Amino acid sequence: MNKAILITLLGLFLNLATLNETYAGEIKIGASAIPHAEILEYVKPILKEQGVELTIVTFQELVEPSFATEAGYLDGNYIMHRPFFERFVSDHGISLVEMCGVHIEPMAIYSKTLSDIVNLKDGSVVAMPDDPTNSCRSLLFLAMIGEITLKDPKNLNCTFEDIVSNPKNLTFKTVETPQVVTSLDTSDIAIINTNYALEAGLVPIRDAIVIEKQSSPYVNILVASPESAQKDEMKLLAKELNSPRTKHFIEHHYHGSILPAF
Repeated sequence: MNKAILITLLGLFLNLATLNETYAGEIKIGASAIPHAEILEYVKPILKEQGVELTIVTFQELVEPSFATEAGYLDGNYIMHRPFFERFVSDHGISLVEMCGVHIEPMAIYSKTLSDIVNLKDGSVVAMPDDPTNSCRSLLFLAMIGEITLKDPKNLNCTFEDIVSNPKNLTFKTVETPQVVTSLDTSDIAIINTNYALEAGLVPIRDAIVIEKQSSPYVNILVASPESAQKDEMKLLAKELNSPRTKHFIEHHYHGSILPAF
């Protein structure tokens, strides 16, 4: 075989062999400030070493990043848990795909007047998220701790209509999901998503009176459009988000307030 051809083929072989290790490009990911953007900031320099420039765009709400991802303004987003994502895609008919599950944010109950949920009185006001997925999650949480009874305690699409028993005559006040934390002053208890609690300076394992179990199905995921999901840079991001070092970072940085899901 001609030496020049052999060298060319060898070069091609080496390029293919290192394809999964060396990338060149930029990806833009939408995320909430805490903890999603913080976790992305952790993997950012790791990706940089492999030639991938990660740009993180923070959002306060959940809807805009998904539409921006579908439209191609973002390569992906890391902001939603799986049940919210599945319902959102179904309701809006958009084409997004899950790339990997990363972490669980155990929902928790907070109060400025109670130190123990057993002291919750008859007629108490419960503040909770207003979006259908997190509203259902709050009801499932209340059912899990025995404050209400639902027709099906495993139904991830439950509504207030599914409550069959409310022995303490709790009054439910729904609030925009990012704003539930502001309802602590006007409610007896507030059921708050951990990312918004952390942003407000609350630490679940220190400040919550009840924390959701780790077996929660509400895993936060990295999603992308079908096209961007095929990018090598996105595949590398997914790989790093599920790496042992990222798992170690989540476990030690959040001290149990955020849990790895892999």
